[in-house]
Amino acid sequence: MSTKEMNSLVLAYLGDTVYENYIRRYLINLGINNVNELQKQSIHYVSAKGQASFLRDLIDKGFLTEEELTIVKRARNYKSGSHPKNCDIITYKHATGLEALIGYLKLEEKDDRIKEIMSYILGERIC
Repeated sequence: MSTKEMNSLVLAYLGDTVYENYIRRYLINLGINNVNELQKQSIHYVSAKGQASFLRDLIDKGFLTEEELTIVKRARNYKSGSHPKNCDIITYKHATGLEALIGYLKLEEKDDRIKEIMSYILGERIC
């Protein structure tokens, strides 16, 4: 099975860990060394609301390639039976789209592209 045919939720499962690792390293590199503060600051980036917002911005600015948009749309449109109680289904699906994209890029070994996307999200040149 090719990566493009893989279950979108599996891609999102992997993408979630890669994405969160970038966020954690970013916050630690800012000099935050209190675990409670790290957790508090990470919510802006790792919440479904935050991820959905970043994805919309990436799309609106034309940052994603057609191939990447295809992965995002497939994940966003994937029919799952549930979503978290703390956000609406549209927000959850957009967040899943971003996570699936990151997971897809990781499996395709496109780490430089992940770094570009994460740098854009974090407003930084280096993650």
